Amino acid sequence: MKSDRPIFILGCPRSGTTMLQLMTHAHPRIAIPPETRFMVSAYQRRLQFGNLNDPDRRRELAEWVVNRTQSRFHELGLDREEVTKQIVDGPPTLGSALGIVLRAYAIRHDKPRWGDKRPSYFQYTDVLLRLFPDAQFVHLIRDGRDCVASLKEMPWYTGSVYSAVCAWAEAIDFARHGAPKLPEGSYHELRYEDLTADPESHLRRLCEFLGEDFAPAMCEPSMLAGIAVPAHKTWHARTHGEVTTSRTGTWRERLDPGEISLCESILGDRLETYGYELSGAPKIETSRMVTYEKTAAKRKLARVKRVAFDRLMRLREPNQLGARLTSGQIVLAGVPMPRNEPIAVNG
Repeated sequence: MKSDRPIFILGCPRSGTTMLQLMTHAHPRIAIPPETRFMVSAYQRRLQFGNLNDPDRRRELAEWVVNRTQSRFHELGLDREEVTKQIVDGPPTLGSALGIVLRAYAIRHDKPRWGDKRPSYFQYTDVLLRLFPDAQFVHLIRDGRDCVASLKEMPWYTGSVYSAVCAWAEAIDFARHGAPKLPEGSYHELRYEDLTADPESHLRRLCEFLGEDFAPAMCEPSMLAGIAVPAHKTWHARTHGEVTTSRTGTWRERLDPGEISLCESILGDRLETYGYELSGAPKIETSRMVTYEKTAAKRKLARVKRVAFDRLMRLREPNQLGARLTSGQIVLAGVPMPRNEPIAVNG
């Protein structure tokens, strides 16, 4: 039986995750939608929705997901009323409700497997495993200097260069220290530079990890860009062209000497660990290092507070959270299976 495990794509912002989303979405069995914004928010508000054994509570949750502009549900091309009905009629867990939205997107594209893409998911793999205990994670890693250069140019990015450096450091630290703690067979990483230089070889390895046959269409993500990338996201314009290595190493022209020194002084060992050669830029002055350390400390404190608050919330949860949509989720939930009836791939 083919796998039906959900797939989540993650990485530092501007690592090429949208390109990888399109590549994965091009597979005939897998649907990965444009970036959504309801997964983590719903989890953080789970106590507000109350006991999901109550259909009225499930309806409240469903309406919160489908009617909020911030959820980006409107970009999925789904019928609000139909998805709401499916959530109300579905299993009484938060993971099931959220997974039903992603499953509906997959069904719209006539595909059995579903998932989501959001760069910051590397900070929430524990949350995603609570919601989807059979999840598989795909981490795309790109040269941190290129990520910082690209982040600086984004119209939506309001952080400093120090914050951009922190973001890449955090993603790599997750790969080095967090990923090895994930369940066996649930994590796969690849480099943007390798993927763009030899798409077929690295997509074949990805498919092997996912338990899928390789599909040549995955090497031509631009064929889907007009459908799967919202038009207002002009910063993803390059996804409409062929896969190319032309953006690799452009940090040399896009960062000034001080920014290159900052990146290499802070990220040097991480860059080298992932095969990125340093330019030999001079070390930054102490004042800039202190500014970075203050920025990193502030971000770390925010994460510590979030984790501590989440632990308190877990003590008050009225329901189990795990989805009951895939074969693995149903088994892990201990739900009795109907006799003589195979498990449907779509749950």
